[in-house]
Amino acid sequence: MRKLIWRFSAAVLIFLTLSRLGLSAWQWTRVHDSGGLWPILLGGWRIDLSLLAMVIAAPALLAPWLGHRAWPTRLTAWWLRLWWLLYVLLEVSTPQFLIEYDTRPNRLYFEYLTSPHEVLAMLWNGYKLSVGAGLVVFALLGWLGFRLLPTRRPDARPVRGWLRPVATVLVFCVLFVAGRGTLQHRPINASQVAFTNDAMVNTLPLNSLYNVLNAAMALGNERSASAVYGKMPDGEMNDIVRQAAGLDGAPLDPDYPSLHKQVATGHDGKPLNLVIILEESLGAQFVGSLGGAGYTPELDKLANEGWWLERTYATGTRSARGLEAVTTGFMPTPAEAVLKLPRSQRDFFTLGALLDTFGYHTRFLYGGEAHFDNMRSFFFGNGFNEVVDRASFKTKPGFVGSWGASDEDMFNELHQRLLDDGDKPTLTVAFSVSNHTPWEYPAGRIKAEGDPASNANAVRYADYAIGQFFARAKTSPYWGHTVFLIVADHDARVFGASLVPVRHFHIPALILGAGVPVKKDDHIVSQVDLAPTLLSLIGISSEHPMLGADLTQRYPDRAIMQYGDNYGYLKGDTLLVLRPNQPPTQYHYTVDGEKLDPQPVDPQLEKVGLAHALWPSWAYSHQRYRLPQKAGDTKP
Repeated sequence: MRKLIWRFSAAVLIFLTLSRLGLSAWQWTRVHDSGGLWPILLGGWRIDLSLLAMVIAAPALLAPWLGHRAWPTRLTAWWLRLWWLLYVLLEVSTPQFLIEYDTRPNRLYFEYLTSPHEVLAMLWNGYKLSVGAGLVVFALLGWLGFRLLPTRRPDARPVRGWLRPVATVLVFCVLFVAGRGTLQHRPINASQVAFTNDAMVNTLPLNSLYNVLNAAMALGNERSASAVYGKMPDGEMNDIVRQAAGLDGAPLDPDYPSLHKQVATGHDGKPLNLVIILEESLGAQFVGSLGGAGYTPELDKLANEGWWLERTYATGTRSARGLEAVTTGFMPTPAEAVLKLPRSQRDFFTLGALLDTFGYHTRFLYGGEAHFDNMRSFFFGNGFNEVVDRASFKTKPGFVGSWGASDEDMFNELHQRLLDDGDKPTLTVAFSVSNHTPWEYPAGRIKAEGDPASNANAVRYADYAIGQFFARAKTSPYWGHTVFLIVADHDARVFGASLVPVRHFHIPALILGAGVPVKKDDHIVSQVDLAPTLLSLIGISSEHPMLGADLTQRYPDRAIMQYGDNYGYLKGDTLLVLRPNQPPTQYHYTVDGEKLDPQPVDPQLEKVGLAHALWPSWAYSHQRYRLPQKAGDTKP
């Protein structure tokens, strides 16, 4: 039994060190620029020993007493074999995860498990070679582990009676120190081995099983920003965010500090219809008129026909975060997006809930299955009258990929439903799927370059579908009384050698349609500013809790970005970054540059950034982000 534990421990440490060396060699340019290999190896050994101590704790403590017996040896061998397979599985899957998300495996492992059909289809259609190679390596390493950990070799001799308690105490002390990883006040965690501004490199000292187990523990918690970034008195926090939002005077309701009256500056007659089109993973890096690769000629043409917001920034890197920002105006937190959190499943503010009170028919339209990311439940619970996904399309889709109906099919459904709405005021939020790995789309629509199943060609197809839809929309009865927003949920593959890779939060945003001014706008805009602006353009004056700006009245020239546990507050050309359990840092940022130049931290900007980082967690946990109370309701 003792030999099993030693073999397992040595095998794990050697395997993880070799994995870390391989990943570092692969990413050597970024590793070198971040400070070299030693911080990765030294931090990695600390993390490895910490998790290893927890894994072997029970058998190691029992070994002096039961190590010479057959059944505890067999049980220990299978216990260690199981952990060996988990270590191997997570490390083998790490390279593809790094390619896709620029980080080690994390909570996405669990989020995707809730959509097995889509994920299996995606893996089969887009990653056959990677999955096949990974399975071969997994099988070989798994076999090696089983050979190293036989089930029928108990210790030759029992430990002497008087040595057993002594050995147990010594083993406990060693395991305790190794598991804690430090003699400091707090046990070791990921932030203690972080050493660079490159967020990806900071994950290399971790091992992937450690990262995933950390994520699993976090899934059970609604993470509060105050536990991550520090605290601020509630009154001061609310005063700062209200002032930054241009809200003067006392709140309309002291229980709901962000609740305020917004007076529309746009349309004066009957309120207009609103269509929000969220484009999957359509970052500015692809858009020619935003300095990107030039894969979007249709969107570039439309940019000359409406209000082109040239410096719009997403609040996060996941679809749920983009939906959160655009449909609720809610600022990001280090926790999950509110679509998935329990306290926001009803009575949480959304555009649907607000416009429903004005007699609008409110719908969410999606080409895939609306249970993904809990969209169906969230939207139905918060003011949307209708959730339409592929199963409820009126017209059978012509092409269905791993993630759902093609963008053309989604736009066909959108077009038909807008025609059927007639004179009824409507809000429609339509979400595309084609520009998602494994990048499947109907043949014969675009002139593909290189591998047809590529990100570039999926963007070309998504752009083609946008052009086709708006060509029809402009000749349709609904065009003259509808405002449209085209905006990305987030960029594709957000990565970069900085704590917050700002350029990968840059996304296209275009407002066009009835009465929308035609102009190019280079002000900094956050996704959370879009919903208040749209309300103004469609002629809706209302009370609501959104802290984003009505851009028809003012420009805050700031953007808010959540990148994993890092929080970025961009104000003009200054970026403030908050990190877990570390002092804030500040940088000078230029649009054309990828590196951030350090600056001394401005204490006032630090307060503003911290208040905005803390406020959404406070508002969520205290249920303060909702419409005014109706008669007979009780406040939480």
